Amino acid sequence: MADSLDLVFLWHMHQPDYRAPEDGDYVLPWAYLHAIKDYTDMAAHLERHPAVRAVVNFVPVLLDQLEDYAQQIHHGPLRDPLLRLLVHEHIEQLTLEDKRAAIASCFRANHSRTIEPFPPYRRLHALQEIATAEGDSALAWLSGDYFADLVTWYHLAWTGETERRRNPLLASLMSKGEGYTLSERRALLAAIGAMITSLVPRYRALAERRQIELSCSPEAHPIAPLLLSFGSVREAMPEAPLPAAPCYPGGRQRLDRHLDSARASHALRFGTVPTGMWPAEGAVSGAALVRMQEAGVRWVASGEAVLMHTLLNAGQEIDRAHLLYRPWQDASGTTIFFRDDRLSDLIGFEYSRWHGQDAARHFMGELEAIRAAAPDGETPLVCVMLDGENAWEYYPYNGWYFFEDLYAALAEHPTIHTRTLAEALTLHAARSLPLPPLVAGSWVYGTLSTWMGDVDKNRAWDLLCNAKQSYDLIAERLRAEPARAARAEALLTRLEGSDWFWWLGADNPPEAVANFEALFRRNLRALYAVLGLAAPPQLDQSLCRGGGSPEAGGTMRRGSGATIN
Repeated sequence: MADSLDLVFLWHMHQPDYRAPEDGDYVLPWAYLHAIKDYTDMAAHLERHPAVRAVVNFVPVLLDQLEDYAQQIHHGPLRDPLLRLLVHEHIEQLTLEDKRAAIASCFRANHSRTIEPFPPYRRLHALQEIATAEGDSALAWLSGDYFADLVTWYHLAWTGETERRRNPLLASLMSKGEGYTLSERRALLAAIGAMITSLVPRYRALAERRQIELSCSPEAHPIAPLLLSFGSVREAMPEAPLPAAPCYPGGRQRLDRHLDSARASHALRFGTVPTGMWPAEGAVSGAALVRMQEAGVRWVASGEAVLMHTLLNAGQEIDRAHLLYRPWQDASGTTIFFRDDRLSDLIGFEYSRWHGQDAARHFMGELEAIRAAAPDGETPLVCVMLDGENAWEYYPYNGWYFFEDLYAALAEHPTIHTRTLAEALTLHAARSLPLPPLVAGSWVYGTLSTWMGDVDKNRAWDLLCNAKQSYDLIAERLRAEPARAARAEALLTRLEGSDWFWWLGADNPPEAVANFEALFRRNLRALYAVLGLAAPPQLDQSLCRGGGSPEAGGTMRRGSGATIN
């Protein structure tokens, strides 16, 4: 039995760029909604438990949007439809189209955790169901007061549990229940702005007192191995179909651009260059690790299945308890940590159905079992890594009681110590093992199949490759027009993000697919327009095999409730 155990939490914070390329309006609201619920709660849990340490990973494209939201709220104009609705001065004059959009937006949530606990919000939902069943005439009957209450309750329900306990305004509005005035709605908007504005300073303060380590991902969350080689898909899946294009043109230079920009923007926001990096989706390959190491990254992290595929490929015998709970050293000189998939998925998927105290007790018991199984003289390093945002709405009270019990138990435990990965670099350096040639993969099944290999995903890559070739032809001429060149660069960077490819495929919810693939095509058309070229006609058609409206409405938050995004 080991004398002690080191535990690392890595909470990954990411949302893709939801801004429409034509005017900067937000197509989906998830960046700011997660900010006022999950990012605020996750900071507060750590602030309440100063003995608990963790790694928090921010993706620059998320922070860019949060800064944009803060600017909008404090100085205007508002470019998010839901925020405009919240402070609509003449809400009684909404058109039928406006009402349909409000109804479609303001019930997008986990109903059992977000709507059902609040009787006034539940009544609004019941009225909506009656009106929708009766058609447009009944929908027109719903008053401005109804929509004022609806948009207010939507935002109240999306606030974090810690904010509800801390902010008297939120408690007052929730107690009132209905009849929200324009003045009250403006006060709620100001509170939302204050929550968003405070996030970077709060996390920076946690880092400055060395309670947390802050890390980053490449700027727009691209899948690094795929930028370098489409063939990396076949390292774990030899028969995977590939796009028609042989590779992503200039992928090495583009990955370097995402890496350098991410580290620079992180230093600007948080005051220091990050030591480590969570690659987008934990996606790694041997070539990608070389690029990260040359960019100055000292550690990266990925999923357990990547390690297992790599060891099996090298013909090594798998002893999970001996091999997983330690660092590994890649040939590039980069230290790589692998998450415990089972423990991470218990938090991401299972514990939301448990009482918080029971879940915390079970988790601690699992850690004790790992410590008991470790050889004398060993200190196992257990890495629990998952989204810091998507799972909590499936928990009662947004996970407040789970974190309260878990963090309190960890703070008091005599032999289980929470660490950061920067600490682990030193504390576990002697236990590091040389990694065999890495089999490219991610924390999703240990493969890259979520982003390439499906017909729709491959078609999207081919469209992006064609656009990149056009960009390369025009790039030299754009140098004479800095503003135009910057706009083209920004659009290309956005298009290289992972989320467009994540959602494509027959296994995903159609309404979510429709939103993301439509926005992907809009960004491609915008890039061609900036380049002064005609967009290919394929961009006028849905990328989905099921067809459907190219600009279909509705959405589902990316990876909602899952740990694999």
